[in-house]
Amino acid sequence: MTFDPIRSLASVRHEFGEHGGVNMSIEASTTFTVMEARTMPAIFAGAVGPDTGGCYLYGRHFNPTVYTLSRYLAAMEGTEAAYCAASGMGAISSAVIQLVRPGDEIVSARTVYGGTHALFEKFLPEHMGVKVIFVDASDTEAVRAAMTDKTRAVYCETVSNPTLTVVDIPALAGIAHERGATLIVDNTFAPLIVSPAQLGADVVIHSMTKFISGGSDIIAGAVCGTREFIASLMDPNGGSLMLLGPTMTPQSAFDLSLRLPHLGMRVREHSARALLFAERLEGLGIPVWYPGLPGHAGHDRLAEMLNPGFGMGGIFGIDLGARDTAFEFMDYLQNTHAFGYDAVSLGYFESLMSCSGASTSSELSDEEQEAAGIRPGFVRVSIGYTGDVEDRWAQFEDALTHVGAIATPAKG
Repeated sequence: MTFDPIRSLASVRHEFGEHGGVNMSIEASTTFTVMEARTMPAIFAGAVGPDTGGCYLYGRHFNPTVYTLSRYLAAMEGTEAAYCAASGMGAISSAVIQLVRPGDEIVSARTVYGGTHALFEKFLPEHMGVKVIFVDASDTEAVRAAMTDKTRAVYCETVSNPTLTVVDIPALAGIAHERGATLIVDNTFAPLIVSPAQLGADVVIHSMTKFISGGSDIIAGAVCGTREFIASLMDPNGGSLMLLGPTMTPQSAFDLSLRLPHLGMRVREHSARALLFAERLEGLGIPVWYPGLPGHAGHDRLAEMLNPGFGMGGIFGIDLGARDTAFEFMDYLQNTHAFGYDAVSLGYFESLMSCSGASTSSELSDEEQEAAGIRPGFVRVSIGYTGDVEDRWAQFEDALTHVGAIATPAKG
């Protein structure tokens, strides 16, 4: 039976408010009482907890509101468990650090979010003695060749940031598991669209700041995986999420819980508009990157992995040749047409535009950007769903004309 993330999410037992409210209550306490003192050592030892005895300890450990949101995320991804963090980077760094020790190695996709790249290229080698080998993760043989007896994890993004490269998750899972390594997949660009854990991934990461929130008003992350792995992250004596302290606030967890019921509708509309724009851009001869186009290198691969009904994502990229042209294009759309915003991030209800090489991928050197396929004039567009779509397209087309990317607006 095909995995249905919406049905799985809907099957989670509803958490009523303290007085029977239809929404769960916000548990704002930083510390929690036990009815008998002898229970405290058992909590610290991991013998009892939220699912075993209903025991909570401290807000940096498990919080009831955050725990409920985490159960929703686990259901959505089809994993045994999950827990939420204060940011996407908090989720990524905690999951990775939990798996490695000095002298270990990680094989990572070459094209990943700039913050992740900086963590892998600089922080882990310099502060932890962990070597990271960057490869083209869409080339499964390149991943296999980079694996050694020291490899503890393979890391990739379902759809890469910003070039929208699609990886073969089942193949990467097989390669990682052959060597006893853990496959970690950042699914931020493809919530509901792809369910990596159903394809063999061991750990699924989300920056919930993006599509899951949808409002660009909450910084948040999540780690989804086995009960054993999530328990290890939250262990009071050795868990990275517990000890490093990227703690999600109960208010953020509550707010995000109200966004999940309409995530599917939002993702569908983002995807529908991205496909429309990408098809028209391709028709105008503009170099465009979008996995929903049959000519995209990862189109067939993504089609094999996706959950039907959500499209192929709300992000596309275009190459305008030069960085200054990209800047002029974005400024014109924002300041002349109010089309969207010159801003990083994605998944907002308004369109967000950024020149990736000068922003979210600026942590990469010029040589690394070239190797990753990030061109100087590459503009990443997270398409919003406000306004009439034809009006928005007319604005976009006018901006292309303004910077000389097309001679005149297409007719008809």
